[in-house]
Amino acid sequence: MNLSTNNLKKFIKAFDIKLFSSQTKNFDSADMAAVLESLDTTNRLAAFRALETTKAVKVFEYLDFSNQQKLLEQLKDAEKSAVLNNMAPDDRTNLLSSIPGMKATYLMSLLTESEKKESLDLLGYPKKSVGRFMNTRFICLSPDMTVGDAQDEILSKHIDSDTINVLYVADTKGKLIDDIPLRRLLINERSKRIIEIMDDKFISLNATDSADDAVNIFKQYDRVALPVVNQEGTILGVVTVDDIMDVAERRDTAEIQKFGGVEELDYPYVKTPFLSLLKKRAGWLIVLFLGEMLTATAMGYFDKEISKAVVLALFVPLIISSGGNSGSQAATLIIRAMAVRELSFKDWWYVMRREILSGLSLGFILGSIGFLRITAWQQLTWYDYGPHWLLVATTIFFSLIGIVMWGTLTGSMIPMLLKRLNIDPATSSAPFVATLVDVTGLIIYFSIAAILLKGTLL
Repeated sequence: MNLSTNNLKKFIKAFDIKLFSSQTKNFDSADMAAVLESLDTTNRLAAFRALETTKAVKVFEYLDFSNQQKLLEQLKDAEKSAVLNNMAPDDRTNLLSSIPGMKATYLMSLLTESEKKESLDLLGYPKKSVGRFMNTRFICLSPDMTVGDAQDEILSKHIDSDTINVLYVADTKGKLIDDIPLRRLLINERSKRIIEIMDDKFISLNATDSADDAVNIFKQYDRVALPVVNQEGTILGVVTVDDIMDVAERRDTAEIQKFGGVEELDYPYVKTPFLSLLKKRAGWLIVLFLGEMLTATAMGYFDKEISKAVVLALFVPLIISSGGNSGSQAATLIIRAMAVRELSFKDWWYVMRREILSGLSLGFILGSIGFLRITAWQQLTWYDYGPHWLLVATTIFFSLIGIVMWGTLTGSMIPMLLKRLNIDPATSSAPFVATLVDVTGLIIYFSIAAILLKGTLL
């Protein structure tokens, strides 16, 4: 924070609210929100009440969800009503959808009839759909208007919003015809008609499109705002890039959490209650623990081989970790490639061929290192692997080739299979793949050992 921001905090803590209020006029709303979030509950409320209503609403929209909720609990009903009724529809919908039922119903009762209807309409769209985070406040022009009429329309409505960067043209039935950047109005003569400056090229989102689809379309077309239409093409609202960035951040965070073997958190880590965090983490840990118990079962099945050739047990950690690591690598690469739409299920054969070759190559590299390690230790007399050390080294060599190839194949195919079944591929987390490969890797290892060491150690 800069010096001015620190001074604002001092003004609040000293309860010099008048001085604080005079210093806030030129402050960005995001900076003000950061100042408020750093204060204790009492000073945060005093500072918020000192803000002019329009500024207060903007600052409120930048607060994180937990601070928004705490502030609403402290405000009087009239203050709550002023904030909620003046919020951008998309921000208000996001807030209401995150609040438990009864509290959300109570807050809805503080809205005017028009704002309440708008909120109910937005909340009626499927969760994580474009309709949930579109802004219904935008300027719509008629193709028969002149540029001058359009400029007057903007001035008369006084919409100070990021949605004003792009204007939308619709017919008499509200069907979207085109979008026009604001700059195009400024470089054309006032006498020109809107239809004359249209290029009839526009990209739109459907209100029922998924948030993930919206993120990808924004990336593909490099837009700052996109209109939202219904099945008939009628324009309903606008989605701006700042909302898309929030959606992308939440999506990526959820995928990272799932891939780490944790259920998606409802709130940021530092805001998540301890018991809730425990619950989110315990589920996968229990599943993975039960899966790892199969490792002990697999080793128990080969207990005779281990008792005859104890030297085989020395390499169990090496074997299972190599398989798990290769599987986790493959899963990470494939899940990310699908997330950015480099791959889809139809590419499964291409991926399988590529990963089989990769697994063979990586397995050969690791197997060679393992073979040379045993040979070096034996020749340098650092460890005696017995008279059949060469067979042991060969067993490790071929086992690593088989297990690494199996790990890469498993790690790459499971996410694609889940995608085919319409299950989030991120659920095939690295720990999950590693656990699966650990168990099967032991079977591969001891099966190869039984073949190569039969008649000698076994």
